[in-house]
Amino acid sequence: MLKGFRTILVKELKELIRDPKILVGMIVLPLVMLPVLGIVLGYAQETAQEQAQKSAELLLIVDNDRGYWSRQLIGNLSEYTSVAVINNTSPQEVLDQGLLEQYNRTEFILIPQNFSEAIDDHFATNASLTATVDIYSVFQEGGIFSNVGAGGITGLTYSFNRIVSPDVLQTEQSTIVRGQIEQGVDPAQLSSVLYIQSIALPVTIMILLTYAMQIAATSVAQEKEEKTLETLLTVPVDRFAILMGKLSSTIIVAGAAAVAILVGYNFMFSSLTSSIQAGTSIDLVQLGLVPSPLGYLLLGVSLFVTLLSALALAVIMSAFSEDVRGAQALVGYLYPLIFIPSLALIYVDINTLPDVIKAVFYAIPYSHPIIASKAVVLGDYATAAFGIVYVAVLTVVIMYVASRLFATEKILTAKFKLGKNKRKPQE
Repeated sequence: MLKGFRTILVKELKELIRDPKILVGMIVLPLVMLPVLGIVLGYAQETAQEQAQKSAELLLIVDNDRGYWSRQLIGNLSEYTSVAVINNTSPQEVLDQGLLEQYNRTEFILIPQNFSEAIDDHFATNASLTATVDIYSVFQEGGIFSNVGAGGITGLTYSFNRIVSPDVLQTEQSTIVRGQIEQGVDPAQLSSVLYIQSIALPVTIMILLTYAMQIAATSVAQEKEEKTLETLLTVPVDRFAILMGKLSSTIIVAGAAAVAILVGYNFMFSSLTSSIQAGTSIDLVQLGLVPSPLGYLLLGVSLFVTLLSALALAVIMSAFSEDVRGAQALVGYLYPLIFIPSLALIYVDINTLPDVIKAVFYAIPYSHPIIASKAVVLGDYATAAFGIVYVAVLTVVIMYVASRLFATEKILTAKFKLGKNKRKPQE
């Protein structure tokens, strides 16, 4: 039973081990990709911790009560951190006067009028009455680690309850979105809603790009393996027409894929947000945090040019392989450029990264659909448009290189060798 199994097994293992493309793709790339991803996510977490510490270093307090209990609350908070107190200022005036920028803060506490009176009533007449302080936070759509400062401030304010009375003080959260104050909207809850929907598109793009590139890689490699490419190049047809024929098919596939993603993304966004909003007070439409028709158009174009760039590059790389397996292995070298941005940008805001890392992410074309998906939600159409122009120019360059390759006989002889030394000619 299974006679010759060991021989076949050893033979196949030797062939796989001797193929450096498979060795690099299966072992070396994961050893590089995962640590790099860990570094990026680690930096994001450190940035979030620094933001939380920064929020606790100085509290900006607007005291519109200026009574006994407001002074007690401010005194209690000053025992934990430094405080800056502003009197008789409305939340809108805080924004209009640029006080957040002046104090380099993203949150502030508002002690409303009649705060001291509410606490006196709590002790004198009705223990169910509570005093309220309002916490205002600037919305930062950066992933799972964003908007952590407001939670720390809430913890500090509740320390007042441990000193005075367990139920004397409660907090209400409000969020500043695009310079507009949204009363009663918790920034952490808002981030969670958008974070859930921000996972789907990057994962979809990863799957689509890898699957489409593997298919496109076989378009030339299969013909080289079956020796039909030589025949195709000898027929009285312009070689550039052959290239455009192959690339035109990828354009149709890329366009259909972009439309399919947009339709699915719109349905997912609508159904997910409506189900989440049913149990919360958050209305993303009212907050203006859903893509506009222009936003959907820019996102669709970004997806299209990115897919076209990836498919064109896969066609070129397949020309440097001898067979289909070699073409798929070569395309596998590009996967870290797809996986790392897709996974990293789920958790981090690209604007919080160092300039060097930010430049690297912008240089990777497969980052731009994910960057665009976040940008159009926030109305940042310039970022999405920049990505479209950049990837489109890169695609033109790739197609020009492909046309030059098809114009010569190198399309038949081009091979990519890794780790194999050329034999010296015998004397």
